[in-house]
Amino acid sequence: MRGGGLWQLGQSITRRLAQVDKKVVGRRYFASEAELKKTVLYDFHVANGGKMVPFAGWSMPIQYKDSIMESTVNCRENGSIFDVSHMCGFSLKGKDCIPFLEKLVIADVAALAPGTGTLTVFTNEKGGAIDDSVITKVQNDHMYIVVNAGCRDKDLAHIEEHMKAFKAKGGDVSWHIHDERSLLALQGPLSASVLQHLTKDDLSKLYFGEFRITDINGALCFITRTGYTGEDGFEISVPSENAVDLAKAILEKSEGKIRLTGLGARDSLRLEAGLCLYGNDMEQHITPVEAGLSWAIGKRRKAEGGFLGAEVILKQLAEGPKIRLVGFTSTGPPPRSHSEIQDEKGTNIGEITSGGFSPCLKKNIAMGYVKSGSHKVGTKAKILVRGKAYDGVVTKKPFVPTKYYKPS
Repeated sequence: MRGGGLWQLGQSITRRLAQVDKKVVGRRYFASEAELKKTVLYDFHVANGGKMVPFAGWSMPIQYKDSIMESTVNCRENGSIFDVSHMCGFSLKGKDCIPFLEKLVIADVAALAPGTGTLTVFTNEKGGAIDDSVITKVQNDHMYIVVNAGCRDKDLAHIEEHMKAFKAKGGDVSWHIHDERSLLALQGPLSASVLQHLTKDDLSKLYFGEFRITDINGALCFITRTGYTGEDGFEISVPSENAVDLAKAILEKSEGKIRLTGLGARDSLRLEAGLCLYGNDMEQHITPVEAGLSWAIGKRRKAEGGFLGAEVILKQLAEGPKIRLVGFTSTGPPPRSHSEIQDEKGTNIGEITSGGFSPCLKKNIAMGYVKSGSHKVGTKAKILVRGKAYDGVVTKKPFVPTKYYKPS
């Protein structure tokens, strides 16, 4: 998910809504509303108190009636439902879809069993990250992929360019962009028990990273046991005409414990889980190795390469990267994106990419890039916030333990 400062933005809007007439706020923040795309749940969000903001070309809820702090904690204690329909899902099909995809991503796609998926990275010729993505092997001739909203245009243009060249050489691959579907993310400890009321499929046999096409609440859905919060949960691709009914059914079956939740809490949840935010923690000049995603490079891919930028990435694997993404806890005001990181002598060693106050841990947490050698857990640092240095220490990620549903 792309975009920075969502937590801060949500807090800013909350303060303004408390101080200013809502019509004035509407004119100020929603002046370009007509130009923004809307998901099929837009009216549902507004009816339920969603505070809508521009995000990656869409009008999306930053929060609802509860605070970002409250909704973050509720997700970890009970559950949340997020509208993530602004993200782009598409299918690659054809007998050559796997070798085609392996030219563009770092994952060992061929090794995935049907019905399983993984996080991966689309790379450029220099080894930089074009986008991070979850890819799923539906069958050997069908891959299902979800990319970030803010990267949709560049991702699709990149894939299409390489697809044309691949097909020109006789490769069998085609695609379909699922603009007819919406995407809901159901996250939190109650997600499985609530969703089980709406499907005959036994969800206890669906583990983290696994995928099914099944009936949920009377609609044929793509369901992946994954998410962006560190909690157990599901991403559900549902026909758009059934999306509102599905959201209502989930809320009803949870008896009010699962709440509609906006992008502000989604950002704080992913930061607590130590997950990268494209556009903040990953960019086109950052490699997967530098971003701490070496684990996502398949063993065979490390040996053979064959993806864009492989020469750069494999060299970093062998020699070590010059910079590394690490976690921090700190004193003082919460660090923000672009806050300078110094060593104890005051020498610049890096920059914060994401930071904020953790609603669940009740302390500052952040991620940022530092020079190799300054990346070890326990290393002390100074973090500059508004020109003043505060104590920080390199901290192991995730900050909040993950609760993914895996075989025992």
